[in-house]
Amino acid sequence: MTMPDELRLLPWAGPDGKPCFLSTDDSGGYMSRLADNIESVQLGTATALLDQAIDMLAADTAPDDMRLLAKNLTGALRDTLRVATSRGHRLDSRSTDHRSR
Repeated sequence: MTMPDELRLLPWAGPDGKPCFLSTDDSGGYMSRLADNIESVQLGTATALLDQAIDMLAADTAPDDMRLLAKNLTGALRDTLRVATSRGHRLDSRSTDHRSR
């Protein structure tokens, strides 16, 4: 089992927007694979929104459409930061594991 400081930050929030964590030493387990798949979808969504934003900024876009885009980009940025944080923590714990051998 993982140590408490090796919990994986999951790519979704719990009640009241609080972070969710996974404690497992099975990176190929169901929950780990689910989290990996959701991270992939979130990063793909962020990429698509970025492309849409580039197009909309080059066009004469209605203010309501720009507000919706800003709302969607904000959510995508939140998700992307959560993925980056989670992956950064996992990289840190792997490099610590290698140094302690």
